[in-house]
Amino acid sequence: MINRNLIRIRIVQIVYSWYQNTNNDLRKTEKELLFGLQKSYDLYYYLLLLMVELTRAYEERVETKRNKHLPSHDDLNPKTHLINNKFMLQLRENEQLKKQLAERPMIWDVDNSFIKNLLDKILASEPYTDYTEIAAPTYEQDREFWRKIFKKFIYLNEELDEILEDECIYWNDDVEIVQTFVLKTIKKFSEEKGAHQPLLPMFKDDEDREFALKLLHETILNEKMYRGLIEKHTDKWDFDRIAFMDLIIMQVALSEIFTFESIPTSVSLNEYIEIAKSYSTPKSGTFVNGILDAIVHEIKEENRIFKN
Repeated sequence: MINRNLIRIRIVQIVYSWYQNTNNDLRKTEKELLFGLQKSYDLYYYLLLLMVELTRAYEERVETKRNKHLPSHDDLNPKTHLINNKFMLQLRENEQLKKQLAERPMIWDVDNSFIKNLLDKILASEPYTDYTEIAAPTYEQDREFWRKIFKKFIYLNEELDEILEDECIYWNDDVEIVQTFVLKTIKKFSEEKGAHQPLLPMFKDDEDREFALKLLHETILNEKMYRGLIEKHTDKWDFDRIAFMDLIIMQVALSEIFTFESIPTSVSLNEYIEIAKSYSTPKSGTFVNGILDAIVHEIKEENRIFKN
């Protein structure tokens, strides 16, 4: 689940912090990187758990109404589509989700008002009305209901983003990417797999974990070479006045270009240009693009890298 896009962003942030600290310890920084990536993976489970909590909140609401002193006909005969949703029943029993929550407990109790308000919006929505008009929903319809609800009410929800930012400093930059993985996970659920339905692993394979660690090491240990190339190609600029984040982004980009022969240069360039657009100044994308392009042209002519 932790893809290379997330890894690159986290490396840029970690390297930026490295230069802000006076007592640098590479081993400690490596642990901080892996901790940050673990928190990104935690967010994936936290968002899956949100759907479970919304269902639980509805169950509690139904039970409370049934136990009123003078319950109405509707109170005694509530709509039970959410309670009986086969996808949700499967998610709640998912072995991987249960294992993760046992090892790394997480709860939504501190955000009861958010859960309540979000549930109100869902129950008042057209997708919910359409769903409850289906007399006996199939598994596919149950699953599609939650995919629609997640996409409409949870994905890019600004109030949720604020809660996640307060909950964990690492989640602010990850939430949109992780939400796309939750949507993909919902779509992949199969009724036949039951509680054994696989969720996304933290890393696709060991290669991605090694990519993260090696990129961090090479960026820091070869600083002098990368900074020298950047300074040479910014001779028309006051080097000391270049946005520090731009400098860090270019340093990490050059580390990737020099170190990983299997990654096409164009892929690396595009990824770091996008990071510059999102994490630095409005003009950083163009600036970083121009400098890196000039450096890559030179090192290819000098045969210092051998790849497309």
